[in-house]
Amino acid sequence: MPDLSNLFGVLNLNKPAGITSRDLVNKVQRMIKPVKVGHAGTLDPMATGVLLVCVGPATRLVSTLQEGAKTYVTEFTLGQTSDTDDSTGVIETIQFDDPQPLLTDIASCLDAMTGIISQVPPDYSAVHVDGQRAYALARKGHELTLKARQIEIHSIEILRYEWPRLELKIVCGSGTYIRSIARDLGAQLGCGALMSRLERTQIGEFALRDSADIELITRDNISQHLWPAIKIVHQLSKYDCNSQDITDLLCGRRIVFDSHRSSDGTTPEFKQTVALTQNAFSELVALATFELDHRLQPQTVFLRRPQ
Repeated sequence: MPDLSNLFGVLNLNKPAGITSRDLVNKVQRMIKPVKVGHAGTLDPMATGVLLVCVGPATRLVSTLQEGAKTYVTEFTLGQTSDTDDSTGVIETIQFDDPQPLLTDIASCLDAMTGIISQVPPDYSAVHVDGQRAYALARKGHELTLKARQIEIHSIEILRYEWPRLELKIVCGSGTYIRSIARDLGAQLGCGALMSRLERTQIGEFALRDSADIELITRDNISQHLWPAIKIVHQLSKYDCNSQDITDLLCGRRIVFDSHRSSDGTTPEFKQTVALTQNAFSELVALATFELDHRLQPQTVFLRRPQ
């Protein structure tokens, strides 16, 4: 039996359609129990593509992964709406007398949706309403008025348009509902729209082309499919620790900063988060903040004391 106690990294899985994100996470959990697992960025059952599963101490970095930009390729069907804002719900065909929307009209509406905007989540979503999930209340027939939330949409690119199908590439921040973009676009065009396909192609540095099929992963080979945790914090300044620094970390002491061992050779700003590494920046050992006295204060330590 392989020793799984040292597993520390992230699985980049290609989620198939028809199962929940939790189903996929549970498969990993059963495979490597009692090692902890956690996922970043839920996908609806109909959606496919990148689902990141943190393993071992990397579960403490889930929120960092969720902050990364996400890229989707999606198809909207114009002329239809549904109670779920996608093709899995009760679909209604919209009758309208106006000509079919022109590509220029669609592009203008989508341009107005980019940047930091307010977005109302779908009624069938996992947001909390009085301690319950919105989708649970919607299924019981409750009328919901969900509050708009600020989200960021970095870009929307039209890949193909042939009525009633519209294919888009969307890059957005955490908390964005692609179904809501379809719903709002249809409302602005006056013809209705719903999301009929969704594939997530990237989260941060993790791309679909590098993802793995869960059916190919076993308890014996899972370590070969793990991406190192350092890849999760690629955007942070890095500081490579020597043996004394490692000893200080394990004893809960702060580390004296030496710019010669910084990845960019510069001094961080006050309270800036720095990734502490070892072995030439290849292994993540802790996250720390830079203090005014030029010391690094550990915040999250992934190293374990020797037994």
